[in-house]
Amino acid sequence: MQTKPTPLAESIRFFSRFATDPSAVGAVAPSSSALARAMVTWIDWSEVDRVAEYGPGTGAFTPQILDRLGEEDRFFAVERDAGLARRFRERFPGTPLYRDSVENIAALCEREGLEGLDAVICGLPWASFPPDLQRRLLEQTAGVLREGGYFATFAYLSGFVVPGAHRFQRLLPEYFSRVERSPVVWRNLPPAFVYRCRR
Repeated sequence: MQTKPTPLAESIRFFSRFATDPSAVGAVAPSSSALARAMVTWIDWSEVDRVAEYGPGTGAFTPQILDRLGEEDRFFAVERDAGLARRFRERFPGTPLYRDSVENIAALCEREGLEGLDAVICGLPWASFPPDLQRRLLEQTAGVLREGGYFATFAYLSGFVVPGAHRFQRLLPEYFSRVERSPVVWRNLPPAFVYRCRR
């Protein structure tokens, strides 16, 4: 069962975390429902039954994922920030969440009894990560995704003034056989687009 927060309360909470640690949160406001839909609607969910969400934050994408999973499908989330992890557990009681780094995704899959994943939905602030961390996280992700598996993450248009954003974009084809960009989601603060990747 999900508890639905008010948009104002979530925005205040999110901005507070951004002000405290912008490299961990990477945004001034929660992602919009329009961006959440863009993250998941391109995926063929009939092929997917093992899913992980990276950096769910306050849970903007999580309902879109859960609504598309069958009763026997498996899902868990990974959130490093203690405050956001606590809020996620309040909003999605009973939904598996690990307060950990996604560098440990292989071990977390093992703890879940999963040999791998069919899809990863990712809310991490890639542009703020140093080069070695970007590469390590992509290596670990590629290592647990099955062939043909889905990887979705997003970037802000305004973020492309940051060198880390360009570096991340150049890295993606090293780990995925197909990399596409969605149309810009203008109904988001700030406007963003989705990287649609296949293993």
